[in-house]
Amino acid sequence: MRRYSLILLFLLLAVGCKAQPSPSPQPERLRVGAEVMLSMEYAIFPPTKVAVVANQTSLVGETHLVDTLLRSGVEVVRIFCPEHGFRGTAAAGAKVGNSVDEATGLPIVSLYGQHNKPTEEDLRDVDVVIFDLQDVGCRFYTYLSTLHYVMEACAENEKPLLVLDRPNPNGHYVDGPVLDTAHYRSFVGMHPVPIVYGMTIGEYARMVNGEEWLKGGVQCRMNVVPMEGYRRDSVYELPVPPSPNLRNAHAVALYPSLCLFEGTNVSVGRGTESPFELIGTPKSKTWDTSAFYSKYHVPAIVFTPKGGKRCYGMDLRRMEPPARFDLTWLMLMHSLTPKGYFFLKNNFFEKLAGTADLRRQLEEGVREEEIRASWQAGLEQFMQVRSRYLMYD
Repeated sequence: MRRYSLILLFLLLAVGCKAQPSPSPQPERLRVGAEVMLSMEYAIFPPTKVAVVANQTSLVGETHLVDTLLRSGVEVVRIFCPEHGFRGTAAAGAKVGNSVDEATGLPIVSLYGQHNKPTEEDLRDVDVVIFDLQDVGCRFYTYLSTLHYVMEACAENEKPLLVLDRPNPNGHYVDGPVLDTAHYRSFVGMHPVPIVYGMTIGEYARMVNGEEWLKGGVQCRMNVVPMEGYRRDSVYELPVPPSPNLRNAHAVALYPSLCLFEGTNVSVGRGTESPFELIGTPKSKTWDTSAFYSKYHVPAIVFTPKGGKRCYGMDLRRMEPPARFDLTWLMLMHSLTPKGYFFLKNNFFEKLAGTADLRRQLEEGVREEEIRASWQAGLEQFMQVRSRYLMYD
């Protein structure tokens, strides 16, 4: 059986985050970073102890990355898992405890339980950390925060990190307000980036490192294994749902525009068969067939989400997903609910939006064009930063 020396791979490639290998000529099919890494043959070096940051999306073909590494003779000593757990079944926001993987007997350390960041003890017997999670291209998707803390722990404990790149299904556009890190930095947004940033998770890791966004400005000894055959404007349907409530490509495409409803009293269909494809509330002011539905080309629907209260709303399952952060649904649902009802009585909406401005603009009835204009300067500045770390066309 072929063996792969990850230490040698790291030494050959890890020469700083700004010296990345260019993607190979485009093959007939896309090959994710895990496949590219495992296709590289090197001389056998002394055993390397590896920790893997993974979940149900960390596949090489139809086989899990951890199983593939073990079969290839790599000594995997520990698994780290993000929100939703190693098998991706835990509910959003549910704390995940440490456990043991039944298939391999490996210990699983949760990075969404007692701590979000690997400890010195977690990394003591590790030579290399491999990160392989499927992102969806939105700032509030918490796998980015897990990436941040893994990078920080590796930097502080002098452990090399290998990020295996995967496609961004929302990678074809950049939009939305940039996070105000002085006031709204949290686990659903840690960096000064817009809601939709148009980068793969490997490119994003390079940006975090290069811009010195880790605590104290430390930098992680890191390299990204690039994909082959990936283009930013290509349509890519994820082979495995990245989390329990993003069940299909349509929901993934709507997610950037609908997730801000999580900071409101409007349901996004959690607990139904179509989360992030339905929106509704028990307290709509009017819900008769009206010009709204002919104008926006979506039917009215009554559904019962998690919590059991009947919601009157809209069915977006046949709607063409927008190629931008779409304010239509936020503005419409805000106009249809009683005054003072729309927003939750905390600042979670602000954390998701990354700013207090959007809530104020919705409450004041500011026109969409003016709202969009208010975040353009931040977007332009971000685009300049982003350009330094892109790896693909």
